[in-house]
Amino acid sequence: MNGLGFNTFIYLVIIPALAGIVILFLPKKERLIKSLLVFAATLFNLITAIRLFGLEETWHTKWGGLSNFGIDFALRTDRLSMFILLAVGAMAFLVAFYSFAFLRDKDYGKGFYFYYLITIAFVNGAVLANNLVLMLFFWEGLLVTLFGMLLLKGRHKYPTAVKALTLVGVSDLALMLGVGVTGFAAGTLMMDKITAIPVEGIAVLGFVMMMLGAIGKAGSMPFHSWIPDAADDAPLPFMAILPGALEKLLGIYLLVRICLPGTGLYEFLPHTPVSTVVMAIGALTIIFAVAMALIQKDFKRLLSYHAISQVGYMVLGIGTALPIGIVGGLFHMVNNAIYKSCLFLSAGAVERQTGTTDLKKISGLGAFMPVTMICFLVAALSISGFPPFNGFFSKELVFDAAMESGIIFYIAALLGAFMTAASFLKLGHAAFFGKPQLPEDKKVKEAPAAMLVPMIILAAACILFGVWNSLPLGQLIQPVLGDAMAGHNYAGWPHTPLLVIISIIVLILAIANHFFGVKRTGKGLGAVDHIHYAPGLHFIYNRAEERWFDPYEILMVISKFFAWIAYGIDRAIDWIYNGFFVWVANSVSKGLKEFNTGKQSQYVIWAVSGLLIVIFVFAVLVK
Repeated sequence: MNGLGFNTFIYLVIIPALAGIVILFLPKKERLIKSLLVFAATLFNLITAIRLFGLEETWHTKWGGLSNFGIDFALRTDRLSMFILLAVGAMAFLVAFYSFAFLRDKDYGKGFYFYYLITIAFVNGAVLANNLVLMLFFWEGLLVTLFGMLLLKGRHKYPTAVKALTLVGVSDLALMLGVGVTGFAAGTLMMDKITAIPVEGIAVLGFVMMMLGAIGKAGSMPFHSWIPDAADDAPLPFMAILPGALEKLLGIYLLVRICLPGTGLYEFLPHTPVSTVVMAIGALTIIFAVAMALIQKDFKRLLSYHAISQVGYMVLGIGTALPIGIVGGLFHMVNNAIYKSCLFLSAGAVERQTGTTDLKKISGLGAFMPVTMICFLVAALSISGFPPFNGFFSKELVFDAAMESGIIFYIAALLGAFMTAASFLKLGHAAFFGKPQLPEDKKVKEAPAAMLVPMIILAAACILFGVWNSLPLGQLIQPVLGDAMAGHNYAGWPHTPLLVIISIIVLILAIANHFFGVKRTGKGLGAVDHIHYAPGLHFIYNRAEERWFDPYEILMVISKFFAWIAYGIDRAIDWIYNGFFVWVANSVSKGLKEFNTGKQSQYVIWAVSGLLIVIFVFAVLVK
């Protein structure tokens, strides 16, 4: 390896992890030292990611006896991993800066910083890994930090932590199986030596399992339902950095690594059954998650459902296996990390300044928190797909690919865009406009500068990556596809005017729907009540709120059913051995006791009868 050397690679894992461990052993009162360590570690991480950008290099060494099984300590950077590392570094630094103010008075700040830095180390390791088993090591480490972060507010939060551990753990088990099958099909575990395995025979299982592991980490259905619960139980910076950014970046990274035309692990082609399956998962994730976001009455919970829904656009775009769809999915991934983090940070500012994110208790905050409101509005317009913000351009690329792949997928994406815009019009109106309403005894003012600066930077990026989309597309994303991009350039204004016109009409309909709902209910929070309480939909929504459709709850019901059956079998076996057989033995013993009269003539009759039976049986067998 030439260039920056192995140390630069491994430092991306060691430095954040080491800083996290040091923080764990610092006294609670050393807040300044902890903050400086976090700042230095995340800044180092960002600078190193920038230095690595543009350097395609590998580092490979034997790993003791494990090398006999193809498990080597191998790292590499290529166009895809460099892009992801840069995005991870930027998001990690901004959220860390924000957390200094948000966690200032929190008892769990020390634990958060520890898990936060360890998480960054594991994400970097998973992205750099060139060996599938090494990637799994870092990937599974994230399950530990996820569980720990969800327990930071107290052990009483364990139901959400266990739920996340179960759902993400199931997807991770699928990934383990996928890695095993992929390594068997390819004859190697080195990722740079695996190219375009045909999706046939046993390789179908390998592809499906690895795909499930990737989308599970990204937060797609059916591994999603822990995220809304985490919005209630986890620290706000956790929502901004994990479900909002890092897990999307890592999950979509692996999905692209699997599906990338020409250089992906599998031969993933358009208009094939596996492509249709991936697109269907993306479309369903868009629709069902945004439909739940539409009716939420809590700021953070609404955003959490959108964190799920938006990954559907990425999965749908990549699932088309078309260059425009993959570019759109990757562009939407980075755009989502930007505007979703900004939205969660604005929710954190509201929570810190008002003490709540319950939209029934707050309104008119724009008069007290104007900077937060502006940042929220920019991010909300971005996620809703309003031009000229970044979300508009990435969605149009996905729309274009979806239309080419099947109109049903395009309609699903378009319906998701309508509900996204409708829900953010409701959220913005309810929280920041209208007559001011504040919790009792609260004198609300603008959030501290340390919280505003990251929000302002992210909001500015929403504008920059929209107006000047050639920067992320030309410099970061399109080069990932290499030869597949020959003759294609998706920067600038969308290339299909008709689809743009349809998108704008959908946004206008969402605005009209909002005004209709506000006029009907007299409040911004009721802007979609006519959808929520519509005949038929009301019943479905009630069942959804009761968790009838929650994959985790369904899994628990199935588990309880099998546990009940197993318990019944166990009790039955116990009764047979300890009940029935004992009863039989006692009954026989009692019967024999009654026949045992002590008369010699009776014993002679039994002996003669037994002898005759033996003679009869012997005669039959000989014959």
